Amino acid sequence: MPIKNRLAETHAEIAAWRQHLHAHPELQFQEHETAKFVAEKLRSFGISDITTGIGQTGVVAVIEGRQNTSGRAVGLRADMDALPIMEATGVPHASQNPGVMHACGHDGHTAMLLGAAQYLAETRNFNGRCVLIFQPAEEGGGGGNEMVKEGLMERWAIDEVYGMHNMPGYPVGQFAIRKGALLAAADQFEVIVEGQGGHAAAPHEAIDTNLAAAHVVVALQSIASRNVDPVKQVVVSVCTIRSDTESHNIIPQTVKLIGTVRTLDEEVRDLTERRLGEIITHTAAAYGCRAEVSYERGYPVTINHDRETDLAADVAEMVVPGVWRDTPPIMAGEDFSYMLNARPGAYMMIGNGNGPTVHHPGYDFNDDAIPAGCSWYAEMVETRLPLGVD
Repeated sequence: MPIKNRLAETHAEIAAWRQHLHAHPELQFQEHETAKFVAEKLRSFGISDITTGIGQTGVVAVIEGRQNTSGRAVGLRADMDALPIMEATGVPHASQNPGVMHACGHDGHTAMLLGAAQYLAETRNFNGRCVLIFQPAEEGGGGGNEMVKEGLMERWAIDEVYGMHNMPGYPVGQFAIRKGALLAAADQFEVIVEGQGGHAAAPHEAIDTNLAAAHVVVALQSIASRNVDPVKQVVVSVCTIRSDTESHNIIPQTVKLIGTVRTLDEEVRDLTERRLGEIITHTAAAYGCRAEVSYERGYPVTINHDRETDLAADVAEMVVPGVWRDTPPIMAGEDFSYMLNARPGAYMMIGNGNGPTVHHPGYDFNDDAIPAGCSWYAEMVETRLPLGVD
């Protein structure tokens, strides 16, 4: 089954929904208008079983198949939130909310799931229930975890769950997936390095926090090069360095470092957290400073289940031949991991073509990927819940 004819016919309509969402982005747990738009579209498709406010601003809807003797339910998930970035695409549908934009393609994910929902509500060529999950706050807010904690899987009796993310750099509409760890655990840390402020012209009378902080940044790179097995992966990035003053002639009393750690297995995660604390504390002490380290574990590793990954790839192969079944892991994080920890399932990547990467102010979801994405969502339901099979 290639791209479904009905979804090719409604491509322009779905793209218009996507562009509307792009023009009206909302940050995590503020997706009130987005959720309202989603719920209104679902009602217009004839779907009546709609619940809002799950995970604060999430939406869950159920489509009953033409048959429902299997007693099974397949969950399909899309995320809805945007990022705090000033858009620089110059497209006609650019963000109307200054400082907020859909720089990760969640507008495309939401539109594709809506397109699949419209098709499934029209045809209902499956035996069981399709549970549509429109999730808030993927960008650091853990909306997926909030929905799971509120009983998403149990309340809607979901047996397996699938999600999808666009991937710039892959050919448009091409699918890629892998078994096991696909996306990384995403942890964060904050460090306060305290020394003794003073005059820049008399550094010997101060304890230079900038010097200590600079050596901390360099020393942290030894975790990947000297502590972690070379065949395993870890990223330690210091992303913010900020002192308590901005002056050309003051050595600051304190310097703050903020960063992230990305890992693909728990053993490396534990090792990295331990070594990070040791390196920061002792490196700062070597320069006469004191360091306070705060380490917070974030999203767990996104681990695709073996059987469901094969099923998802087989369906993708029916839509667009040539699925990449062993795509390299990605060190970005994803809170779909919480749903995969709660139920069997898989997370699929769909090519978005060339252009700026996600989280870039010039990024815009490629609408040419819509028919393939919608078809994969819909075909997952029809394949996993076939008519005539209990």
